[in-house]
Amino acid sequence: MTATTPSSASLNTPARVITASLIGTTIEFYDFYVYATAAVLVFPQLFFPTGNATTALIASFGVFGAAMVARPIGAIVFGHLGDKRGRKTTLVLSLLVMGIATFLIGLLPTYSSVGLLAPILLLVLRLTQGFAIGGEWSGAALVATENAPAGKRAWYGTFPQLGAPLGFIIANGLFLIINFALPHPGDPLLKSEAFLSWGWRVPFLFSAVMVIVGLWVRLKLVESEAFVAAEKRGAIRKVPLGTTFRFHWREVVLGTFIMLATYVLFYLMTSFTLTYGTAKVNPAPGSPGGLGFSYTDFVLMQIIGVVFFGLFTLLSGPVADAIGRRTLLIWTTVAIIVFGLSFALWLQPRADLAFGGAMTQSFLIFGFLLMGVTFGPMGALLPELFPTNVRYTGSAVAYNVSSILGAALAPIIAVALWSWAGGSVWPVGVYLALAGVLTLIALLLTRETKDTDYSAASVDESAAGAERESVLI
Repeated sequence: MTATTPSSASLNTPARVITASLIGTTIEFYDFYVYATAAVLVFPQLFFPTGNATTALIASFGVFGAAMVARPIGAIVFGHLGDKRGRKTTLVLSLLVMGIATFLIGLLPTYSSVGLLAPILLLVLRLTQGFAIGGEWSGAALVATENAPAGKRAWYGTFPQLGAPLGFIIANGLFLIINFALPHPGDPLLKSEAFLSWGWRVPFLFSAVMVIVGLWVRLKLVESEAFVAAEKRGAIRKVPLGTTFRFHWREVVLGTFIMLATYVLFYLMTSFTLTYGTAKVNPAPGSPGGLGFSYTDFVLMQIIGVVFFGLFTLLSGPVADAIGRRTLLIWTTVAIIVFGLSFALWLQPRADLAFGGAMTQSFLIFGFLLMGVTFGPMGALLPELFPTNVRYTGSAVAYNVSSILGAALAPIIAVALWSWAGGSVWPVGVYLALAGVLTLIALLLTRETKDTDYSAASVDESAAGAERESVLI
């Protein structure tokens, strides 16, 4: 397959680039949030009826985390395709696979119907989701940054990142509407029979509509000039993964740990806080206590926080272009460490309900604000660590291996620590702070990438040239 010529690459107008990178990641994150919300609300009861609420929740989060294991595999496969065949085809394929898997989850039978087959099928589709998103993020980030004007790569790189807050708002907004339309007649902390029977399926089935829109936008893209130029000078590698680990293994390791604190914060602020915030203050024996908010109230509070997530994601781009990605992320990571150590000051049941609600809302706003500032620059920084011919593979592997260390384990570790501490969240905050320390070390060992030349020859190209010269001599 021959890439589009540079002249036709200019057809990627700013509006088309921003829309294509934003809409795809919005759909991908929507699909993931839909599962994350269902993992708290209905999957423990419908797919993992163990008889113990905490065990069922951990099992549900275990399947949630299993997708993270599939993500590096998807990163390798889609990264290989993206670095050999171009970004456009890979982006379309990853979105299609993700959408089909999400739609099929909405059609699954539950444990009461088919027994153990139900969680097995859920696991298979969840792994498929993870495989697809393994190739989605890096492709979207490359579409944005490889088509960005000079001096604006971080700004353009924030648009695929903006898909995370937008996906959260759409997914949880839809769940809120369904929950409001199908309320439990007696207890707002419980789900109605209609919600458990069919209501939870609607957000999964709705993903089909979003995927059709996303495919229509992405099919209009043409290949980036950076990729076309690399192809013309013969820089495309037969096995990009091998080239990545031979010449750029250090960047893969550093990129993995640079993303770690971001992933842990991300899933604590979304999945774990929803679990803790809606758990009863005085639960049944064997279950840890929470804040006792109704599902509707707490998700509305989360959505308010996510608005700050989106706002500061966009604001982080111009700042990162001005002062550098590394400088901004170092100071943000220090703030994340302090935030983690202060968890217990924000989150605890209080006799004064108004004060408790205000503290919880402030916690969500500040946490999501930090999430925006740390997540926004990643769309530029991780791709900038790698040259064009392995940029898709390198950034995808780093981003998705970090998902195993951060996202896959975060909800499980958080629930286990919360249960171990008898309902207190201080160990969960310490866990976040430790992840922040590892990220800070990685940032201190990483060069600033703000002035990276996307058209420059890579290390492996130079090495290949030297080998050819030695043969000629």
